[in-house]
Amino acid sequence: MTLVIERVKRSGKQAGKSSRGDEATGDARRDRWRKHRIARRKEFVEAALRALDTHGPDLGMEDVAAEAGVTKPVLYRHFDDKADLYVALGQRGTEILFERLIPAINAELAPVPRIRMALDAFFTVIEEHPNLYRLLAHGRPEKPVSSDVVAEDKELIATALTALLGDYMRMFNMDSGAAEPWAHGIVGMVQNTGEWWLDRRSMSRDAVVEYLTQIIWAAIDGLTRQNGVVIDPNLPLEANKVVQLGRASEPMEETS
Repeated sequence: MTLVIERVKRSGKQAGKSSRGDEATGDARRDRWRKHRIARRKEFVEAALRALDTHGPDLGMEDVAAEAGVTKPVLYRHFDDKADLYVALGQRGTEILFERLIPAINAELAPVPRIRMALDAFFTVIEEHPNLYRLLAHGRPEKPVSSDVVAEDKELIATALTALLGDYMRMFNMDSGAAEPWAHGIVGMVQNTGEWWLDRRSMSRDAVVEYLTQIIWAAIDGLTRQNGVVIDPNLPLEANKVVQLGRASEPMEETS
């Protein structure tokens, strides 16, 4: 069974669309212009990511314009304001994270290597893009935005993990009621540890990933043993439950 979880669109906008009516119209000339605008927005978002590396979470629109090699008025043709750019950066950050995280979560590996790979995917992303994470987690543009990117992603991942854990618990004839609090607890622990690690850097990425892997597996192993189930941490399970995460305008659905 594959669980498909789709993101509810943010603030009336979908990835690659601005609030300026960039939807397809059926008019060839207008649609070419629409595609051009979408491509330019993507270019500017990538420039903003580079500017974040240089200027940190407090970067201004002038920093993004300079990195992109354009003037601020050109930038404002494609973004209503800094809040609009912030939302676009959030969408890009989600894409970067899920491109790494989903293959890791769904790897057909033994339990412990699978946990380790998923954790390493998350920590690799925040290591490579620390200022993007800090901006999305703590920074706010002057104009409030209606979406909290980090909170939305946490909820989406926790929802997927709830389904994944629940599937396995039912497979072993265990009460799956613990799946949801477990999932939210794991996601919160990983995020909090990630923020601590970004600030302190008192150990390597491999070390913090290994410590978290041990903690998470110890919890899983302890609960399953209480229910008379013993799982070999280094042997792939017979059934490989998978999840898919994406962004769309439709709510969560499940298919079999």
